[in-house]
Amino acid sequence: MRYLVLFFVMMSMNFSSSSSAEEIRLPSPKREGKVSLERTLNERRSIRQYAPGSLALEEVSQVLWAAYGKNKWSKLTSPSAGALYPLTIYLIAADVDGLNAGFYKYNNQKHSLDLISNDDLRKDLSAAALNQPYVMSAAAVIVICADYDITASRYGKRGSRYVDIEVGHVGQNIYLETTALGLGTVAVGAFSDRDVKKVLGVEQGPLYIMPLGRAK
Repeated sequence: MRYLVLFFVMMSMNFSSSSSAEEIRLPSPKREGKVSLERTLNERRSIRQYAPGSLALEEVSQVLWAAYGKNKWSKLTSPSAGALYPLTIYLIAADVDGLNAGFYKYNNQKHSLDLISNDDLRKDLSAAALNQPYVMSAAAVIVICADYDITASRYGKRGSRYVDIEVGHVGQNIYLETTALGLGTVAVGAFSDRDVKKVLGVEQGPLYIMPLGRAK
């Protein structure tokens, strides 16, 4: 009996260790910045060429929070019809200081990353995006996907419009935050939905691919 109890204790310890290793806590986002909203709106642009160099984990954390993180009201930074929040934010990290290369899912409730795989998916994702080179050359790539059924369950056919509106809010937040940080991004919408889903291994509908890098 004593050995049986010890066996279950050891199994519990191993499981706990494995679970914690797959979750990466992100640095707390800054709620105030040095760059005004008006300046970011004035300077916002699409950037397709990136300077060499890695991104800081703090920068990636800030962009993810701006995209779909929790604000002071315990709501998300982007509005959502019926507060249903059907979007999922994925991150492909290739050259981020303090973060192993891999494919991650953003957990906005904990402001953390859940590791899905250790694969660098940029090459395959670039091919799925009609071989657009900046998807491959960026230090990290954000992919925004949606489960339309979540919103349709309340709003029917109209729900698809609300989801499309919502991803626009998220994309603009990413643009503004990257501008404030001196980074660059571009909203990529030209890709094969089927191929992107295959690369990521997801059933959700991909809506935006947004590379992240240092602006030249």
